Amino acid sequence: METTSIVSEIADGIARVTINRPESLNALNSQVLGELECVLYGLEQDAGVQVVILTGAGKKAFVAGGDIKEMAAMSAYQAHQFAQKGQRVLLFIEKMSKPVIAAVNGYALGGGLELALACDIIYASENARLGFPEVTLGVIPGFGGTQNISRLIGPNRSKELVFSGRMITAQKAEAWGIVNEVFPQEQLAEKAMELAREIAKNGSVCVGYAKSAIVNGLNMSKEDGFRYESSLFGVLCDTEDKKEGMGAFIEKRKAQFQGK
Repeated sequence: METTSIVSEIADGIARVTINRPESLNALNSQVLGELECVLYGLEQDAGVQVVILTGAGKKAFVAGGDIKEMAAMSAYQAHQFAQKGQRVLLFIEKMSKPVIAAVNGYALGGGLELALACDIIYASENARLGFPEVTLGVIPGFGGTQNISRLIGPNRSKELVFSGRMITAQKAEAWGIVNEVFPQEQLAEKAMELAREIAKNGSVCVGYAKSAIVNGLNMSKEDGFRYESSLFGVLCDTEDKKEGMGAFIEKRKAQFQGK
């Protein structure tokens, strides 16, 4: 599928996906969500891709939110369908076997913050501003934001953020545990790439299983999570990557993982 709003580049096992609507601060509309879903599905099926970096075009915004012009004309039914479409795309990111790094290079508001929260790791530039302004527009977050933010930072701060509609700085978001690390804007892209390269050096099968253990384990009791983790550990011990990794350690050489 040819995309007009999404740019995807792949090199050395790392896919860089850019939401490319800088004229609208990369706002999410139905077309963007559809294109993003198709691109991400293709990357998930591509055995040559080990890590995904997701960012926005330009220097002002990661994603400034949903496209208000489109949403303003929606009926209740259309809005419900739009929210479900956004949730489907974001849940797909959470369930992907490939780690996804959000490089938040400016505003991440509403649907933009929801998109970042669906990623596994969030790096942000010093000028980034994050928030849920939906209540100032008469609605609430619709792409899973109320659920993901409260699971990440707890209900009290989540209520403060959602009820007020205020924006917070990248530095406060880091202090609250929303953002992993903050960098000068000119360093953000390379810092995200450095992390992606570090992850890509490891066995892709075990990294994917590690993501599954963490993401799915959050929805289990602790005991069930332990059982799930041990089952994945057992499966991995019958893979070629495990044999290579442990063999390389014993032989004091660098492992050459094949993703098998």
